[in-house]
Amino acid sequence: MYYSADMKILITGGTGMVGSAFKNIDTRYELILIGSSECDLTDYQSTITAINKYTPDAIIHLAARVGGVKGNSDYVADFYSDNIRINTNVLLAAHSLGVRKVLSLLSTCIYPDNAIYPLTEDQIHNGAPHQSNFGYAYAKRMLEVQSRAYHQQYGSNFITAVPNNLFGEHDNFDLENGHVIPAIIRKVYEAKQSGSDIILWGDGTPLREFTYSKDLTKILLFLLERYDRIEPINVGNTNEYSIKDIAMTIADILDYQGNIVWDTSKPKGQMRKPSDNSKLLNMGWNKEEYSDFKTSLEKTCQWFLNNYPNVRGVK
Repeated sequence: MYYSADMKILITGGTGMVGSAFKNIDTRYELILIGSSECDLTDYQSTITAINKYTPDAIIHLAARVGGVKGNSDYVADFYSDNIRINTNVLLAAHSLGVRKVLSLLSTCIYPDNAIYPLTEDQIHNGAPHQSNFGYAYAKRMLEVQSRAYHQQYGSNFITAVPNNLFGEHDNFDLENGHVIPAIIRKVYEAKQSGSDIILWGDGTPLREFTYSKDLTKILLFLLERYDRIEPINVGNTNEYSIKDIAMTIADILDYQGNIVWDTSKPKGQMRKPSDNSKLLNMGWNKEEYSDFKTSLEKTCQWFLNNYPNVRGVK
């Protein structure tokens, strides 16, 4: 285990939702956040130059090209190739520069479509992921493989964590490439402003687990201190909510009185993918440390209201 009270941690994807959540976190560590404007992680020279500039003791690798159901389907090859390049460059640069520890973020989409529920870490490679986002999912799987390969060949302390659906302030509110919660928040808000109905994909029945971005920052620092096993570890809050319930809750928070129309001609995505976070809880993470979902959703909606239209994803 590598741990020091004055550890310097470089965080890729520093301008994204989770990266931004690190900005106001109470920690003894020196956190260095870098985003795409400072470093193009799809380019190796740019990557190694940026990491070498800051000489970090550890890296939390958050950066990725991400999107929702439509973005993952429409740009499946781009999502795969861009993420493969990003992950390969970060791990190779970290290894070449002797970074002591790297914690990379995966996603529950890496799990097989026909897995046994709840999703346990030993099932990751037991079948193909869901067809709706297989390019992104396989790229994330390969990040786990790359980390394990460096560990086996070089003894590198490269570990991986698997969150579920994330949400929070500074999310991407793009209607085509954003995830479900920010997309619904924006649709509800703009429909209220225009007095129109809301049209959402699918039928609202799929179930999802959600973790607040600020909770994840604390968990990742917890893992840097205490987790050194090469096996991935699930870290998300395991309460399930239907997409329909999410939409109704957001409509209530934003005081939307119009109609929500479900377009069943559009894909609804994977029906459910509940995860097992017992490894994290057995390490000492207290389930009560996860934030209340509705309270966190209210904070996210309020942040959106305070910053619209100057939020990511709004043209």
